[in-house]
Amino acid sequence: MQSTKQYLEELQKEYLVATKLQKGLLLNEAEKRTGRNRKYLIIRLSAKTNWHKARKKTVRSSQYGSDLVFPLVKLWDIFDHPCGQRLKPLIKTELIKLCHWDEIDISGQQTEQLIQMSAKTIDTLLAHEKEVRHLKQHYSQTKNPLLYQKIPTKLSHEWDRELLGQIQIDGVEHCGQTTAGDYAHTISHTDISSHWWEGQAVMGKGKVRTLGAIKQAQARFPFNWIEIHPDNGTSFINYFIYDYANLTGLEFSRSRAYRKNDNCFVEQKNSQNVRKVFGHVRYDTQREVDILNSLYQNELRLYKNFFQPVMRLETKIRDKGRIYRKYQEAQTPYHWLMVSKETPARVKHQLERIYQNLNPAELKRSIDNKLKLLTKVYQSKHLPSKQKQLLENTVSVRFSNYPIGRFGLGSLVT
Repeated sequence: MQSTKQYLEELQKEYLVATKLQKGLLLNEAEKRTGRNRKYLIIRLSAKTNWHKARKKTVRSSQYGSDLVFPLVKLWDIFDHPCGQRLKPLIKTELIKLCHWDEIDISGQQTEQLIQMSAKTIDTLLAHEKEVRHLKQHYSQTKNPLLYQKIPTKLSHEWDRELLGQIQIDGVEHCGQTTAGDYAHTISHTDISSHWWEGQAVMGKGKVRTLGAIKQAQARFPFNWIEIHPDNGTSFINYFIYDYANLTGLEFSRSRAYRKNDNCFVEQKNSQNVRKVFGHVRYDTQREVDILNSLYQNELRLYKNFFQPVMRLETKIRDKGRIYRKYQEAQTPYHWLMVSKETPARVKHQLERIYQNLNPAELKRSIDNKLKLLTKVYQSKHLPSKQKQLLENTVSVRFSNYPIGRFGLGSLVT
């Protein structure tokens, strides 16, 4: 680039005193040597071009000081590291509440600035913290042709995204590096309208156990189901679940084979709510399954459904081979239920009462404590017998027999 500039600067002296015919020849030569457009060369070789004029750099004054980074990072930690678009609505709705709980200690001016801060500014202020932490997020079965013919396939554009009770179901294997033997599975359930999510862990992927997990998750949803939509795995496509759907009046559809995007809503929840939280290690003991279910039935479900915003697709337009997507403002599943016309007033009142008593920072701490316990239990499987016994004596968890209803908070780690 510097050599091109030097060449044009020298050529300009000759170009300005040349005749019209000579200018044309000089432009032809300059086109060959530089590969630039002819109109561009005419402008650059004109008398108006000053090669030694320095460009003025406008430096915008910073509206937000470094004193906002610490409380912003703390908010980011409490809500499990969302992007700026998802964190912005949470700051508006939860910041004052967290200050009341004494989780964040900031001045009134800082509170005002954080609430007014744009999503782009949030990402900018958090960029350094993300680099320091190096946050990286990752992600042939035998079929029964007769049963598969009875269950229709359903594509993503066929859903009524305003209707509550359409549930996508999928399984997540906690097998580690090998699928040999029995290990834990998470049965994940997501409503496509509100994005409300429930999980249930089972040992193995037997048909009866899978059906039991579906029933337990269904009992915890704050609204009734009208349809279930799993993938093509035999743990879901079988006569146990098919007959259950017929007996309870549920519609039963499935995704196409090898088309994960047909189940895109629950696939996203698998990554965000299961893999990101529990990783890819192997859980193959009943104690580990109990800890998983303790999280699914209590703190994790409350944290994800009340304090983790999701963005719903508003429009999708294809123009000249490019797809343009527009999303609604990020809201939590709880807020989507509160603004939905499908949600009964009684359910809204119950959800509002639960929401007012929830402290997201306390929920996050409780989740982290149980995850630490799960890690210790996992590590104890690979220790010598004496060390294993010593570790088991220092690590304990108690689960309450308190019945978990649709809105039950359940027990915490002790």
